[in-house]
Amino acid sequence: MRQRVLALLLGGALLPAGLAGCGIPDETEVQVDGSGPAAEAGAPNGSPARPPTPGDSNEPGPFIENYLRAAAAGEREQAYARAKEFIAQEAKSLLPEKQQSSEIGLTVVRLREKPEVTPPNNQGTSVVTIKVQQVGVLRANGVLAPPEANETEYVFQLRRADPGGPGLLLTAVPNVLLVTDTALVSYYRQRTIYYWNPDQTRLVPDLRYLPTSVPTERKVTDVVKWLTGDPSDWLATGVTGLPDTTRLINNATGADGHWEVNLNMPGADERKLGLLATQLAWSLSDLNGQLDLKIQNQKRRTVDLEEERTAHAAYPTGDVPARFSVYDGAIRPLAIGNEPRAAVPLAPADNRDVISAALAHPGDQTLAALVVTGTDRRQRLRVGFGPVPVAGFATSGRSYGAISRPTWLRSLDRNHPVGLVAADGKLYRFDGAAGMTVVPLAVPGPVVAVAGSLDGHRIALVSGGALYVAAVSVDGGVVSVGQQPRPVATALTGVTAVDWLLENYLVLAGNEPDRRPAIHQITVDGVSEIALERDIGAEVTQLAAYPGAPAGGLPSQSYMYEANRAAFRNNPPDIIKRDQVLDVPAGSRATNPTAPFFLY
Repeated sequence: MRQRVLALLLGGALLPAGLAGCGIPDETEVQVDGSGPAAEAGAPNGSPARPPTPGDSNEPGPFIENYLRAAAAGEREQAYARAKEFIAQEAKSLLPEKQQSSEIGLTVVRLREKPEVTPPNNQGTSVVTIKVQQVGVLRANGVLAPPEANETEYVFQLRRADPGGPGLLLTAVPNVLLVTDTALVSYYRQRTIYYWNPDQTRLVPDLRYLPTSVPTERKVTDVVKWLTGDPSDWLATGVTGLPDTTRLINNATGADGHWEVNLNMPGADERKLGLLATQLAWSLSDLNGQLDLKIQNQKRRTVDLEEERTAHAAYPTGDVPARFSVYDGAIRPLAIGNEPRAAVPLAPADNRDVISAALAHPGDQTLAALVVTGTDRRQRLRVGFGPVPVAGFATSGRSYGAISRPTWLRSLDRNHPVGLVAADGKLYRFDGAAGMTVVPLAVPGPVVAVAGSLDGHRIALVSGGALYVAAVSVDGGVVSVGQQPRPVATALTGVTAVDWLLENYLVLAGNEPDRRPAIHQITVDGVSEIALERDIGAEVTQLAAYPGAPAGGLPSQSYMYEANRAAFRNNPPDIIKRDQVLDVPAGSRATNPTAPFFLY
């Protein structure tokens, strides 16, 4: 159906005509945006299957696939031992065992196709080749770090376990501990821990992985150890850790809803303990009950985990986001089913010549960033903020050949609103006066898209057809972006657009290996990737999502996009028709809605 619709549009036919604020608790000095994170799509549920064994398959291809699952299927300390069960005695030295679990790094790869098997030779030896995409290296602290290798294929050699008998063993293996992305998803659970931003006013998520076999008391211990350690490298410039030399004394203890954590924490006054209590409550978001915080064996604070999360919510709550699009050069509301609708927060005189837009609603003011065009067909950025209707718009002094859809950074500094936008291949910071300043980045190729997360301290960007994430800090309107963004391995090539779909998930558009335009969702580290739409039929040029929890009539994980100068939505997938555009003045030019986006 989608391809038929786009085919009509390609032929020139037109379709027939027809807020949340960033809530801040008043009773606390710590200001944390809204409610808790939405459930992460793709996270595994239930107990994993048993670890694979060499005897599970007598066929070379499936045998290698089981080998690529073995290292992930249990405690890290036994990863090498599980892998070596698949290796013949004469070849065990090819996979050197690390002496400490902290040294074990799992090289995570994505299989591009099924293993290629060469038939056995006269000696009964088979060769299996796998073609891979490097995803990253899983460290002992649960972080999926960027890849260290650049191999695109690995070669294995196998023989029968006994001459003429059943079973297989490896006689040649790569000298790294390999696991597939699917094995990581099967045998590990995603864990989100939270660091404070530099001024300790907002929590910032950090995605980690913990084996499903870990019991609850170990889970508490590992989460506390992670929080006392360093954040993921790419987040380091956007967050602050606990005081130096903060360390866990022994392991966490307890069960049945009551745990005890004993720390060495310099300068542990009530404020610092309060901040730590909020971090722990959200970092242990699947647990309820009480947690006693001890400092050098002295109980200093008892945290009710559920009450702490209620008192210090992590993400915005409030009204359901409203949908808008651009229609005949102006922003217009959209009527989708029974979803709530909102009026355009701009005066008609300012709502003209619009190509794309970003609106945000922090508290009692509205932020508006419009990409507009003039008679010279050049593009400019027009910015305004304040109460509705937004007035006092300023326009960038310089014009550009192409400007992406802007993104507002959800800073708590309401006096200095700032955002990011890609223009003519470079990333720019803009402010309330439409001043645009180049943001230096160490990425290859032109920057064509940027999107800010709900927490306001992470961005995703597209450069040279590839996907990246980076940390962001905002201080008095000054934006600092980590100059070494983290590349995110995706199965898509020629990526054109991206936005935040969930707390740790992005939605992106690009090309499948067969060159079909498609939309995927992917974790910020590239481990879990799922195709959402594959029958688009044209390049996606705009993409906007709402990265929040279910609310009212707007489904969770909602997104909209533009392809071939028409707008589409998911939940369920459908084209946005002209008769779903509201408040269209008489005499407007008949066209298709484009550049859809959400106001929240």
